[in-house]
Amino acid sequence: MTNEGGKSDGTVVSAKRSNEGQAPQEAVERRVSAKENVHKTTAYRTQRRVQDAHDGLVRVREAARRNRKERFTALLHHVTVERLGQAFGALSRYAAAGVDGVTWDEYARNLGANLRDLHARIQRGTYRAKPSRRVMIPKPDGGERPLGIAAMEDKIVQRAMAEVLNAVYEADFLGFSYGFRSGRNQHHALDALAVGIRRKQVNWVLDVDIRGFFDAMTHEWLRRFVEHRIADKRVAALIQKWLNAGVLVEGRLEAAERGSPQGATISPLLSNVYLHYVFDLWAARWRRREASGDMIIVRYADDIVVGFQHEADARRFQEELSARAAGFGLELHADKTRLLRFGKYAAQQRKELGENKPETFDFLGFTHICGKSRAGRFVLLRHTSRKRMQHRLRTVREELMRRRHQPEVMQGKWLRQVVTGYFAYHAIPTNSARITVFHREVTRAWRRALQRRSQRGHVTWRRMEKLTHRWLPRARILHPWPDDRFDARILGKSRVR
Repeated sequence: MTNEGGKSDGTVVSAKRSNEGQAPQEAVERRVSAKENVHKTTAYRTQRRVQDAHDGLVRVREAARRNRKERFTALLHHVTVERLGQAFGALSRYAAAGVDGVTWDEYARNLGANLRDLHARIQRGTYRAKPSRRVMIPKPDGGERPLGIAAMEDKIVQRAMAEVLNAVYEADFLGFSYGFRSGRNQHHALDALAVGIRRKQVNWVLDVDIRGFFDAMTHEWLRRFVEHRIADKRVAALIQKWLNAGVLVEGRLEAAERGSPQGATISPLLSNVYLHYVFDLWAARWRRREASGDMIIVRYADDIVVGFQHEADARRFQEELSARAAGFGLELHADKTRLLRFGKYAAQQRKELGENKPETFDFLGFTHICGKSRAGRFVLLRHTSRKRMQHRLRTVREELMRRRHQPEVMQGKWLRQVVTGYFAYHAIPTNSARITVFHREVTRAWRRALQRRSQRGHVTWRRMEKLTHRWLPRARILHPWPDDRFDARILGKSRVR
């Protein structure tokens, strides 16, 4: 690619330049500008050198946005020692070690030499990925989810490489994709869904669940998808190394023929790329060409909710989505993928059919309910999922019993962090009753733990009131209404679709 001064940066090879032009309209809201999507990481070494590194990605980002058919032939040189240092600084120093046993503090003792050696091996092609260490973490529904813990150098290189690749793919990802993207989070996805249900003619909701998505992605299809944009063979080889590294389970190496380990830094980006081609582009085209009425789409990673005006559209979309997913090695979970009547008129329609009140569905930890205001108008109620809250309370009770002999000050400081973090996510409008219950149950659990210090221990409720007043934040709504935040983010320049 040549710039305006006639110099080539060796980054892009052009393909089908006749397709240059405007980006397709976003599905839910306008795409956040590229400037807003730059990963903001802690500076390593001088700011001047970091700025130079970011300027290189700005050129990549602008080239990707100008032409959706460009294929980038030289990206690995953007993985500099400085960018590796920023990636290391962004890692948690308290995270568990991988199969190499190297912790954050151990790697930092000789950081400069370690990063220079790592950079040299990456550029020479002698860097080797290590298998992930598998641990099982509990799920709110009682099951377990496999988590892959990568080795220290794999975490560093994956984070740095993800920053470079995001400069390309942020120009491609559609507006209704919210998962693992800079400047977007779960609440933005929840806002888009709530605003879409309220403002558009949504009578049916399809709650999509992809069975074991992260373990089901096929490496062959993922490689093809990456090659749509990435022609740098060294970058493709790095991704293939991470996919082929396998998982260490109880000292036994298991080869990875499919999927990408949950917990790996590169996995969120690869999952977004996979679903961008399998679902996003297809769903956006289906809405433009096939839908006979209103249709909204919201996706956060593999959690997908689609709203329809007409039942016929919903059923046809579900059937065609199932067939399309199967073509790419994916399967819709038969029991968890549900089509339900939902929206402003769902209660009235179900009453006319002689049915009970509308069904509910869960999305990103909240149960969505068709409710009514005191004036009888439709209100979308969002309550913390019962399973999610019960799981969190169970872990708090267990931890409190382990900490019951600690001083009250230490217990109070820990509980303050727990409750503050919980409210930071769950304290949304219409959810005040659930966060009040959580606050009350945490107080009861704390009192029970204090009373278990000895057989004669007794803690009065008056004393507990003083403790909770001192240490626990009160239950109050912290988030704005979805319409307010959604409109503020898009600046009133885009319709909800």
